[in-house]
Amino acid sequence: MNQKLFFLLLSFLLIPLFLGNSYAQITSGGFGDSPFERDFGDVKFLDAYFGTIDEKIEVEAGDSNVPFTVVFANVGTQDITGIKGQLSLPFGFSAADGPGSIIKADSDANSLAGENFHLTFFVNVDQNVTIQQYPGTVKVDYSRLRESGVRTAFEDFQFKVTGDSLINVRALDPFLTSLRTNNVVIEIANDGTAPISSVDIVATNTQTELASTTSSTTNVENIVLLESNWDVGNIEPRSSRHLTATVYVPEGLKDDTLRIPLSISYYNAHGDQQIISKIVDFYIKGLIELTIFNIDVIELSGTQMVIGEIINEGNEDGLFGFVSIEPRGDSNIKSNTQFIDEIEVDAPVPFNVPIEFDGEPEYGEHEITITVRYKDSVRDELFVIEDTTIFVNEPTTDNESGPDSSMIIIPIVIAIAAGMYIMRRRKKTA
Repeated sequence: MNQKLFFLLLSFLLIPLFLGNSYAQITSGGFGDSPFERDFGDVKFLDAYFGTIDEKIEVEAGDSNVPFTVVFANVGTQDITGIKGQLSLPFGFSAADGPGSIIKADSDANSLAGENFHLTFFVNVDQNVTIQQYPGTVKVDYSRLRESGVRTAFEDFQFKVTGDSLINVRALDPFLTSLRTNNVVIEIANDGTAPISSVDIVATNTQTELASTTSSTTNVENIVLLESNWDVGNIEPRSSRHLTATVYVPEGLKDDTLRIPLSISYYNAHGDQQIISKIVDFYIKGLIELTIFNIDVIELSGTQMVIGEIINEGNEDGLFGFVSIEPRGDSNIKSNTQFIDEIEVDAPVPFNVPIEFDGEPEYGEHEITITVRYKDSVRDELFVIEDTTIFVNEPTTDNESGPDSSMIIIPIVIAIAAGMYIMRRRKKTA
């Protein structure tokens, strides 16, 4: 009988050794029980991320006073109140109050049984922190309704420093030409440290939106845009992608700025969809359309000249025009240039460039290149090149040592006229 009583008492003494800690109290190592284990009436960890309860945000090294939210669920059967928390993060993360301060959150809120609640802390991220996942631990103090005392739960979790995406757009060539179809290339750059994925871009024709605004921010409704939607895909940090579009600009937009609004939809490093608006700007130049025609060779004052005309069929004058001739093939004509100034619209501009030879003159056919050099309204230098063949005749030569025939013919004519006049007078007198 004594042995049975001894074993019964011994079993009661050994029972606590086989039971776990209640209420998620601190165990060996100071990190508490696993988040997958809980006692009845405990809170359960759900998520931890940078941001607020309404929106996750991207964070990179050097960011300060960043909100850090931890979300829990009250899985017990009773409401809890007086919720407070402390956050333990690895080296490189500190409280917004300064290094050495405890990272605290005090909501003093209630959580009904079966509902979620959250704690938001404010954290500084060190400059040397890298983009990766990190471990963390949170301590939650709370009280049950109709129960005295404070309960404590510890939860271990993983969180990620995502980096920060930064999207910029620009036109590789910011100039368009009126009265012409332009092939446009727009660069979409991710200048940040976080990747973005599933990038979709729409050129928004805000005709209906402009009706509800007092001033227009775009004139895209005045052009012809053949493409309006682009599926760009993923853009890694510090890289870019390009999209192309075909734009026809009417004459009335010359010397104006075209603003094309873009709606950019993408998924950030948290996997949340973001939609932002950007505007890409273009300056619209006038059209200068030059044609060289009526090329010929004439002799002027004993000098052979290459002549021709230039017609501008655009809607803007060419500035600071020059015409040059250069030899091609076996031609020994020297390069020469003539300044012709402005090349006006719908008004032929003549040119005449003297022909000079490098060495002895060679007459007959010569292959030459005629180049018209000018500048447009933004002072970009442009060229029109025409390859042609001219025929150079040998100039006529006068015999400078012989008597001038005019000096002989004129006195003879005068003498004949005087003689006829004298003979008529004598006849009348007789």
